[in-house]
Amino acid sequence: MKIDSLPVFLLSASLSFMFFPGMRNHSHPIGSKNGKQAPDTTIRYQEEKHLSNIRQLTKNGDYAEAYFSFDDSMITFQAKSKEWGAACDQIYTFPFSDGDMLKNQPQLISNGVGRTTCSYFMPGDQTILYASTRSGGTSCPPEPERRADGKYLWPIYKDFDIYIADLKGKVIDTLVKHDGYDAEATVSPDGTMVVFTSDRTGDLELYICNTDGSQVRQVTFDLGYDGGAFFSPDSKQLVFRASRPKTAEEVKEYKDLLKEGLVAPTNMEIYTCNVDGSDLKQITHLGKANWAPFFHPSGKKIIFSSNHAGARGFEFNLYMINTDGSGLERISFDPVFDAFPMFSYDGKKLIFSSNRNNGGTRFTNLFIADWVE
Repeated sequence: MKIDSLPVFLLSASLSFMFFPGMRNHSHPIGSKNGKQAPDTTIRYQEEKHLSNIRQLTKNGDYAEAYFSFDDSMITFQAKSKEWGAACDQIYTFPFSDGDMLKNQPQLISNGVGRTTCSYFMPGDQTILYASTRSGGTSCPPEPERRADGKYLWPIYKDFDIYIADLKGKVIDTLVKHDGYDAEATVSPDGTMVVFTSDRTGDLELYICNTDGSQVRQVTFDLGYDGGAFFSPDSKQLVFRASRPKTAEEVKEYKDLLKEGLVAPTNMEIYTCNVDGSDLKQITHLGKANWAPFFHPSGKKIIFSSNHAGARGFEFNLYMINTDGSGLERISFDPVFDAFPMFSYDGKKLIFSSNRNNGGTRFTNLFIADWVE
C-alpha cells in the first residue's frame, strides 16, 4: 500500500503508495543556508496539538508504512537500511515488549529477497502479508531511470505478488498472484477481508478477497490509479488515493506510462466507497498529491498526507478531514515530510513517518505519538 521518497516515497504513497526511499531531488532543503542544511533536531512542533509524547523509533535509514498488530502490541513496516543490510525495501516486525529498535534490530520477515512493500498483520497476529517481487528474482529490481522530462514516477513491478509469512519470515502461502502487479494490501478490522491493488484488467484498480485469497471481486472501475486502500473501523467502507486523468492528453500519458510499468503519483485525491464499490465519493479537492489516507477511530474523519499547501512540491504534512469533505485541519508541521499515518486499534496511538530530527540528512524515520482529541 504503499512507496519512493520525496522525501520518502512520493512526489506525491502502500503507492500505500509504494515506498521508494532516497529519491528526493531538492537542492536547497528547508532550513538551509547557502545550500547547506541546518541540522533538524525537532521531535514535536508546538502546533501539533493532537500529538503528545512523540517518540522516535528508528534512525539512519528510510522507514515507512508501519502498521499495528490487531492487539496493538507489535508493528510491521518496511525499511531500507544500510545498518540492517537492506539494500532495498524489506519487511520487518517489532514487538514493543522488545524495548527499543534504536538498540535492538527487529525481526526480518521478507528474508532479503527482491523488493517488498505493504505489510499488514493477518487476524490472530501470528502471520503477516506483504507484497514481494521474489518471483522475478532474489535481487532488488531496477528503479526507473531519471527521465529527460523530469517527471517523478513510480514503478509498477509486474513481479509483485502478495505473500503470507509467519513471524520468523517463513513464507507459508501465496495469497494473491497473477501475471502482473498485485500489491498494496491491507486487512479489514473484522478480519474477514483483504483489499489490494492490481492491474489485471489493464488498469490499476482495487479488489477485495477473503483472507484466504478466495472470492476476488473488483471494487473500482474508473480509469486511473486506485491504491493505498484501508478499511473503515466497522469494515464497511474503504478509503484510498486515486488519480483521474480527464483530458485526452492526460489519458494518453497515463495509459502510455502504464504500458511501461510506470505511474505518475503527483496528482491524486482521497476517495471513499463501500466495500462493494457503491457510494463512491471524492473527499478532497485540494490538487497536487493527496495520499496515505487512514480512517480516524470514529470512522467520521480521515487522516492523510498532502503537499497541497507546499510551495515546492516536496513539503508533505498530515491533515484530517471529515468524511463529507468538510473541516480540513492540519495535524503535523515538519517542514519537509510527514506521511503514512495509522491509528492503533484502540485509538490511543498514531504511528507515522517523518523527516523530523534527522540531523540534516535525508533519512525518513518512524515516530509514535499519543493521540489527543
